[in-house]
Amino acid sequence: MKLLVLNGVNLNLTGKRETGVYGGETLEEINAELAAYAKECGDTVDFFQSNLEGELCAKIQSAQGNYDGIVLNAGAFTHYSYALRDAIAAVTVPVVEVHMSNVHAREEFRKKSVLTEVCRGEILGFGKHSYRLALESFHL
Repeated sequence: MKLLVLNGVNLNLTGKRETGVYGGETLEEINAELAAYAKECGDTVDFFQSNLEGELCAKIQSAQGNYDGIVLNAGAFTHYSYALRDAIAAVTVPVVEVHMSNVHAREEFRKKSVLTEVCRGEILGFGKHSYRLALESFHL
């Protein structure tokens, strides 16, 4: 299986910002662990991070026919990006929405996702392990 892990706005600062919420490992370290896990499962995984909404939309669109699934942590775009929502809805590639924190236990504005209804599922609150659980979900 070929999977794409997409990370959105500010996730490039993982391990450096709000470590009490997101942990002390960098996004690169998390990606390395995910790549090793995917290899154990016989999968391949590509990674992409952008702080630009349009770049994430383009990456989702280009996944059509090239990937079997997408793991998406859109960061703050989760709560208001109808552009990302429409990009997900426009492709047949299944998308699993991921959050490292339990967004329902945080600020009120984080409790609403405009992406969830067009995603295959949502995994949240397990720190970096949320990504691994999302990868596993493609084998269910």
